[in-house]
Amino acid sequence: MTAATSGFLLGLSLIMAIGAQNAFILRQGLRREHVFAVCLTCAASDALLIAAGVAGMGFLAGRAPWIAPMMTWAGATFLLVYGTLSFRRALRPGALSLTGQGAGSLRSALLTCLALTWLNPHVYLDTVVLLGSVASGYPESGLAFGAGAVAASFVFFFALGYGARALVPVFARPAAWRLLDLGVGLVMWAIAAKLLLT
Repeated sequence: MTAATSGFLLGLSLIMAIGAQNAFILRQGLRREHVFAVCLTCAASDALLIAAGVAGMGFLAGRAPWIAPMMTWAGATFLLVYGTLSFRRALRPGALSLTGQGAGSLRSALLTCLALTWLNPHVYLDTVVLLGSVASGYPESGLAFGAGAVAASFVFFFALGYGARALVPVFARPAAWRLLDLGVGLVMWAIAAKLLLT
């Protein structure tokens, strides 16, 4: 359960920041267009990438035992830096911009969603490299860690898509972004500390 909880919290922290993908889901949710299909596509894509990261890092760790400690340190370092950047963003919070149109047809919505997911270099860093590296720090329960991260993706994307109408007034205010970034930074630092201490 500890590994699954850590995976859930880290996965949630990584996908909470508003980027092009999340803004697109929010727009689709506001317009109530293809919300289920878009959310499912994003969550399933994340699940595939997380599974690749957890399995790939686990395989490498089994072949070369020195990789796990190295990746644990690299993952902890990245988490500390990422957390620091979240704290910096909290000092200058922005506001959600929903300018632009949602996609009209289901095909167009899914193609846009896939492009925003699979053509984003950060998604590989977050899911395959970072989550895979942190999972290698749980040699006995890497699968549970990965399952927690996958669960976070499903929970977040569906909550974002279907809760869009309720969230937009909240995230139109910079103070909400300040709290979100502070929370993300704290979670990142806490997981980094746990990795380094264990």
